[in-house]
Amino acid sequence: MILAPSLLAADFGNLQQAIEMVNASEADWFHIDIMDGVFVPNISYGMPVLSVIQKHATKPLDVHLMIVDPDRYISTFAKLGSDILTVHYEACTHLHRTLQAIKAEGMKAGVALNPHTPVSVLEDIIQDVDVLLLMSVNPGFGGQSFIENTYKKVRQAKTLIEQAGASTLIEIDGGVSLKNAKALVEAGADALVAGSFVFNAANPTQTIAELKAKA
Repeated sequence: MILAPSLLAADFGNLQQAIEMVNASEADWFHIDIMDGVFVPNISYGMPVLSVIQKHATKPLDVHLMIVDPDRYISTFAKLGSDILTVHYEACTHLHRTLQAIKAEGMKAGVALNPHTPVSVLEDIIQDVDVLLLMSVNPGFGGQSFIENTYKKVRQAKTLIEQAGASTLIEIDGGVSLKNAKALVEAGADALVAGSFVFNAANPTQTIAELKAKA
């Protein structure tokens, strides 16, 4: 199982320290949420902060764009060192074109689905999707509680991927903790994003190790 701590939950006053903690931990990716205050009712951080993260990070950058019109910024995020670039299905009018543009810049292409969006919308495009990010909370804020319907969506996504003969990874974002990590992996999840649960812990490094061991 891939574990991607979400830097949205880190202490921004000690961002370098948080990055170094993730570097030294058993975590696999950095999950980075970019929000524009339009697609979601919150604004996080943008290009200058991502550039600082990239400078210190020694693990892949899993960048999640919660923004309208993400196509405008694909090449910018490539230049900033993003390894995976995930866009929202709900924000893309021409999703196939967007995914091709991401891949043309040398990044892996991800698609995120909000809790209300069924997995079936990706039936005709799943083979072009490297990472399918299922939101298990409504996007925009950290620290929300996990939506139980997510397990069903993970199973549906796994079936869709297998039937298409695709190699898409399933990633879960929102409310991930020791309570649900094992069940999510058993349902078919390949990657888990953990934010508040890791960064609010007394010992984040140990919490990352426990999540990895549990799942």
